[in-house]
Amino acid sequence: MGRIVGVLLMGWVMTMIMSVTNGAISRHLMENICMINDKGPYLGIVVPNTYEMNPLLRSSSFVPHPMLPYLDFAGRRFRIGTLESRKVIVVMSGLSMLNAGIATQLLLNLFKIEGVIHFGIAGNANPDFQIGDVTIPHYWAHSGLWNWQRFGDGPDDELAFETNGDYTRKIGYLNFSKYENSTTNTKYSDNLLNNVWYQPEEIFSIDGQPEIRQHAFWVPVDKLYFSLAGKLENTALERCVNSTCLPRRSKVIRVERGVSANVLVDNGAYRDFLNSKFNATPIDMESAAVALVCLQQRTPFIAIRALSDLAGGGSSLSNEASIFSSLAAQNAVNVVLRFVTLLFS
Repeated sequence: MGRIVGVLLMGWVMTMIMSVTNGAISRHLMENICMINDKGPYLGIVVPNTYEMNPLLRSSSFVPHPMLPYLDFAGRRFRIGTLESRKVIVVMSGLSMLNAGIATQLLLNLFKIEGVIHFGIAGNANPDFQIGDVTIPHYWAHSGLWNWQRFGDGPDDELAFETNGDYTRKIGYLNFSKYENSTTNTKYSDNLLNNVWYQPEEIFSIDGQPEIRQHAFWVPVDKLYFSLAGKLENTALERCVNSTCLPRRSKVIRVERGVSANVLVDNGAYRDFLNSKFNATPIDMESAAVALVCLQQRTPFIAIRALSDLAGGGSSLSNEASIFSSLAAQNAVNVVLRFVTLLFS
């Protein structure tokens, strides 16, 4: 009898521990989630940082839920409300691919989400565009997954673990010797850093067989979302911060590609490489993570990024980010508001 009571007591203790430890969902929290989902579906909005999110929350278009304005879980605050009269759940992910991926996965696992909008500011890899312009890429890629080739090997040499199907030479590589100061007339000296080869991500789709991997490098945004984005070109955007103004009014542009990695790119040579190699315009640290999670979860998504600076400088507006990041953040919000209106019209 005493043994049975002990077992029951241990089970009760374990239940209580699981209800309060990080990562577990308590009964009270689950009740709130169910109540929220009963009113769904929602449009999910993922934002990297507070200075990018605050203009949205301060907008008269965002109205918090009167009874349950937010729900906290796993270090994230999921804000429930309406945006342009449409039901939304807004979450701040934090900086980096890891944080963006975790926040997006939690959003999709906890709530009834019909689509995801990701927005924020980004560095610019395309000198044809201006600070303040809002870019909407057709494709996103994670440009930070590499196979770093050993010194002495070249493009014709097999990469480590390539025969296993883990890595590939199909996407391309960066040759460090091409960027030495001593490089002249396209004659390159050997560099011990050699080459890094860009790799696709392994993905595991919810409608595929578990533990059977697929690969993805360029992830397309939702077709309908991208088509609607073509109607945003006349969106009114800001041009000036106090008395400092851009040469022209900012505009909305659909572009072909954007890239993300856990790297803040403030280097002109690498910026030019990303633009010439991948035709990338915005470069950031989160969008591709949101794209990859939505791809695996079969959830429509789009990423909207306003250009805050020419990565690495070199324009007549060098040191731009410290001046124009607030303008870029507001421009991104203005485009998101307009997009939500179009999406549900």
